[in-house]
Amino acid sequence: MTDVWKPHATVAAVIERDNRFLIVEEIASGKTVYNQPAGHLEPGESLVDAVIRETQEESAWQFTPEYISGIYRWDETRKNRCFLRVAFVGSCDAHDATQALDSSIIRTLWLTREELIAEPDKLRTPMVLRCIDDYLEGKKFPLSLLTDIS
Repeated sequence: MTDVWKPHATVAAVIERDNRFLIVEEIASGKTVYNQPAGHLEPGESLVDAVIRETQEESAWQFTPEYISGIYRWDETRKNRCFLRVAFVGSCDAHDATQALDSSIIRTLWLTREELIAEPDKLRTPMVLRCIDDYLEGKKFPLSLLTDIS
C-alpha cells in the first residue's frame, strides 16, 4: 500500500494594532524571516486552540480569535510540500514579557504592511502578505465555520 499524501495543517494569527501587525522574526531553513505567529496543528487540538497556543508560544501574547479571514493552500514545490493554513483575526491584550519564546523566534515586531512589502525576501511564505491583504479587504468568516467532530 502506498502512503497517503498529506498536507501540513497550520494556523496563523492576524493581529493589527494602530495599523501595525504582530510579526515574529524567526529562523527558518537557516534564514531570518518574517511570519505571523503561526504553526502546526497538534494531535487532538482544535484549530482555535492551536492558534491561541502558537501565538502564546511564539510571541508571549494571549490571543483571542474573533473570526477567520481565510483558508489557504500553498504548494511549496521546491520542497515538495503543501500547507493548508487557517488564518484567524483577533486581538491580544495580555503580554508576558518574562516568557521565553520558541527557540526559532528571534523577536516579535509590530510592522506596517508597507514595512513588510519593503522586504519581500524576508517573508517566510507568500501566505504572510496574502493573509494581511485579505484581512485589510474585509474578508470575514465566523468561527462557527469550524466544527470539531469526535
